[in-house]
Amino acid sequence: MEPAGKVLMIDHEKCTGCRLCELVCAVKHDGVSNPMRSRIRVMKWEQEGLYIPMSCQQCQDAPCMNGCPVNAISHNETLNRIEVDYDICIGCRTCVSVCPFGAMNFNTIDRKVIKCDLCDGDPQCVRFCDIKAVDYVDAGDVSIMKKKEAAHRLFAANKKAAALQTTM
Repeated sequence: MEPAGKVLMIDHEKCTGCRLCELVCAVKHDGVSNPMRSRIRVMKWEQEGLYIPMSCQQCQDAPCMNGCPVNAISHNETLNRIEVDYDICIGCRTCVSVCPFGAMNFNTIDRKVIKCDLCDGDPQCVRFCDIKAVDYVDAGDVSIMKKKEAAHRLFAANKKAAALQTTM
C-alpha cells in the first residue's frame, strides 16, 4: 500500500478571518496581493464570528476530475495532488460546479479555473498562518486528530450534562 501523502488540515475554530492565507497564496502563484487570485478562500460569517478557510481536499475520487469533459484534471501520483492541465482545459467550469467543497474557483481576471496545488509541497498558507488554522499534515494523521477533537468535545458535553444533573 502506497503512502497517503500530506494534505491541508483546516481548523476553522482557530481561524481569525485575517485572510493572510489568501494574500500569500495569490502572491505565491500570481505575484499580486489579490484575494480573487487565491486558491484558498476564507468564508466569513461576521455576525457569528465564524471564519472557515476552504481549500481543495485533494479527493481520492475527485468529482472535479470525474466531471471534466476533456480530462484536463488528473491525479499526480508523485505529488499526491489533483491538478489542472491548462493546455487541455476549455474553461467550461464544470469542475467548479461539481466540487462539493467549493474549492475549485474561476479566476475572472485570467479566465481560468484555479485550485490548490499545495505549493508543490510547501504550502505558503500554512507557512504564514501563525495560529495554525491551516496545517500541512500526513493524511493518515487527520483522522486521528479529528477523533481526538471529537472525544474532547464529547467529554466536555458529558461533563456539562453531569453537572446539570447534580444541580436538579
